[in-house]
Amino acid sequence: MEERLQNILAKAGVASRRGSAAIIEEGRVAVNGVVVTEPGARFDPAIAKVLVDGKAIGGRERTRTIALYKPVGVLSTMSDPFGGRTLADVLREVGIKERLVPVGRLDKDSEGLLFMTNDGDLALKLTHPRYGHVKTYLVKVAGKWSEEKLAILRGRVEMPDGYVTRPAQVEVIGHRPGNITILEFKLGEGRKRQIRYTCSAAHLVVLALKRVAVGAYRLPQSVKPGEWVELTAAEIRAILS
Repeated sequence: MEERLQNILAKAGVASRRGSAAIIEEGRVAVNGVVVTEPGARFDPAIAKVLVDGKAIGGRERTRTIALYKPVGVLSTMSDPFGGRTLADVLREVGIKERLVPVGRLDKDSEGLLFMTNDGDLALKLTHPRYGHVKTYLVKVAGKWSEEKLAILRGRVEMPDGYVTRPAQVEVIGHRPGNITILEFKLGEGRKRQIRYTCSAAHLVVLALKRVAVGAYRLPQSVKPGEWVELTAAEIRAILS
């Protein structure tokens, strides 16, 4: 059965589908001795001889998806030209050899649940807005509290790029000495640094931000920063439902 060339590369673990498309467009891929620059060109992976930078690609990797507890200080990328600590470093340290890519992202200063997979279709279903997966965060903030601030957090907030967020579900989990408040945010969208900008609009400073759940899946409390658990087929079905 024929498949798009970018999918063949992605399933072989060369790069994500988007990354594979870029590699193809750069003229780095040859199929049966002919350079192909169209990511959507179709070939039968069982018989096509595919070379990337002159080297034959491997067979299809086994499909796997993990729930990683991303630590604070780790970039949600697989490489960093400035030498920052990345997800690739974390995977290498825990002995995962498949080329998994992050589903979505978390800021460097944030921590918590981050799915990583080599299943391109699953990644699309988990990230595309039309699927509406609600993400849950626990946020520790500093600042004098008032009910008026809760109204601001739940309302629409204009981001630096001019985008206006949709109303969010925000609940107060508890208060701590020193004007510290623990909040739970539930977001159906995920604009970059949205929670931090929202808290800033309410004159609150984010001290810690942790994603604890995506849809029906909650990161087990036993999983510590830098650790991961394999997702079962049943758990994936529950997330997608």
